[in-house]
Amino acid sequence: MKLVKILTCSAIVLLLSIQAQAQKKHAAEADTSFARGFYYNAIEQYKKAYTVEKKADEKARLIFMVAESYRMLGDPKQMEAWYTKANKAQYGDPISYYYIGESLKDQGKYADAIVQYNKYKDKKPGDLRVEAAIQACEMAQSWVDEPTRYKVDAEVLVNSAQYDFSPTFADKRNDDIIFSSTRNAATGAEIDAIGGENFADLFITERDKNGKWSEPVKLGSTINTMAHEASAVLNKKRSVIYFTRCAVEKKAIHGCDIWMAKKAGQQFNTPIMLKLRPEVQKGDSQESQHYVVGHPALSADGKTLFYVSNMPAKGAQGGRDIWRVGLDKQGMIMGDPVNLGPDVNTAKDERFPFVKTDGTLLFTSDGHLGMGGWDIFMAEKLGENEWGNVTNMRYPINSSMDDFGIVFDGENDRGFFSSNRPGGKGQDDIWSFRMPDLVFGLQGSVIDKEDGTAIVGADITLLGSDGTQFSALTDDLGGFAFLENGDERYIKENTTYAIKVSKECYLNASDQVSTVGLEESTTFVKEYILAYVCKDAVVELPEVRYDLDKAILQVNEQVNSKDSLDVLYNTLTDNPTIIIELRSHTDSRGTGPYNQNLSQRRAQSCVDYLISKGIDPVRLEPKGVGESELRISDATIAKLTTKEEKEAAHQKNRRTDFKVTSWDYVPPDSEETGDAGEEGSDTEAVEETEN
Repeated sequence: MKLVKILTCSAIVLLLSIQAQAQKKHAAEADTSFARGFYYNAIEQYKKAYTVEKKADEKARLIFMVAESYRMLGDPKQMEAWYTKANKAQYGDPISYYYIGESLKDQGKYADAIVQYNKYKDKKPGDLRVEAAIQACEMAQSWVDEPTRYKVDAEVLVNSAQYDFSPTFADKRNDDIIFSSTRNAATGAEIDAIGGENFADLFITERDKNGKWSEPVKLGSTINTMAHEASAVLNKKRSVIYFTRCAVEKKAIHGCDIWMAKKAGQQFNTPIMLKLRPEVQKGDSQESQHYVVGHPALSADGKTLFYVSNMPAKGAQGGRDIWRVGLDKQGMIMGDPVNLGPDVNTAKDERFPFVKTDGTLLFTSDGHLGMGGWDIFMAEKLGENEWGNVTNMRYPINSSMDDFGIVFDGENDRGFFSSNRPGGKGQDDIWSFRMPDLVFGLQGSVIDKEDGTAIVGADITLLGSDGTQFSALTDDLGGFAFLENGDERYIKENTTYAIKVSKECYLNASDQVSTVGLEESTTFVKEYILAYVCKDAVVELPEVRYDLDKAILQVNEQVNSKDSLDVLYNTLTDNPTIIIELRSHTDSRGTGPYNQNLSQRRAQSCVDYLISKGIDPVRLEPKGVGESELRISDATIAKLTTKEEKEAAHQKNRRTDFKVTSWDYVPPDSEETGDAGEEGSDTEAVEETEN
């Protein structure tokens, strides 16, 4: 159950045709209480009437009306129990199956709810509510399975065993909050016949520098009375308060209004009622006496008041709608109220508006597709006095229970809201929410390409797109990590990092990681394999192949030798000071002088390709090795049994590798290395390859 229904139930009054002559006294009293909205009293009266009733169909009706009373109070467990009893008592209207589904949905039992909805659908196939309800259950379950990143916590030091809801910030630093509560300290000590609780008052609590809340205390007697006071908002200067007051008497309901009071020192002056609904005249209908105006909210500039009302004025969409009206410099209304329209309001109820500093509208609704009970929605500001693109804030801000009355802490993605979900202290409770920072990290290892051993003391340097730069050396196991950096993190949100890995006598490696666009915390794990190049070490390349007796780079569906040479190109750009000897090999077929000449031409074709990519020719020395360094000897090849095996062995001997001959190349200041397209000193070999 939620007290907010108590404060606004005046507009939900169900006017029954009470046939007192045909009912016993207790049933008539119960129907009267229900018609007036006194659901708490009605429950006991219906139960008492049941004990003396003899007719089976009337007993079934009384059970159904108990269930209806619990539905109006928002108690899903009791709803489920009593609608089920009504079915067992053979209550004639199958709507009970639909409401059992609603109660199960409100308890987060989505699969069970769908079963009940389908039972109702079989009996009433034309009711369009069922498909929407089933869709809502399926959607809600997916949101629970994949929640947003928000973290929520009950504010245990603020909450009581009663109703605590609808917080609003009370000071300029947003350290203090004013909220509504029916706790025992409330002024209205009488039990409300609608909900069976004390009347609500406005309380204030202060948060110290350690985040601890003080004991909540009531606002002064100018604000709190024997009636309901709830759902307040203060202007930006925190000098004016607007709040909801609902006058409820023992045998009458007088609706709700918004009141305004200015601050004088630490107290508020006597409040003034804003005339947002017509005065009740003698002879007016009972319904007109129950019009509700409440749940005030303010635009960031304080010039517009948003509020909720069920009055059937021009533009009303049905149920309770959110309206806006202008305010003058004194904080009083001016101009005519305007409905926010069908993009925001539905045929059901919208409540608890809140406007963020950027104009985004937050509100609560049971008309938009939700998870059960009341959900919190967000509407984008589309233009001047125009809102749309309504989206559900999803789990865990929303739950299967009632979630409402959200406020944001300025421009920060944190604040408070109200909910009666499990985990609180009482009925409705105040919960905090925050969007935690994404946590990113980078860790990994550096190993030797030749033997796979750890490389100790390798330098890992990162340069961020935000201008940050930091580095570390690998440890005794070749590992490194960039995680915590004091109270912060090395790797931050929405940042791209260029990575350079270096170690003396090894070729550098480069890499990149980016957190741009990531919506989940991530630790990047990397392994860098460095090639040893000191002391004339030979570095093998991925296969650079040539056709038999040709110097043309092999490019076909199976092999692209240019891709292999691009690996060498990247190595040269990652190591801008090295000069290499690029070596080409042949197989053993053909004469030695011929193979030497062929291998020289093959080495030159590789050099020409790299020059075409923009590498300075000074850094490249082609060398034909011929058949002098076979990978697989002729004797071994002779032992192979098939022609295909022998040809594959010869192919492995036709290869390219390189040695680093110098680390002393100095790039000219006037030139930049990069992709030069088809430019270069000699492109004949490349063109021949492409043909």
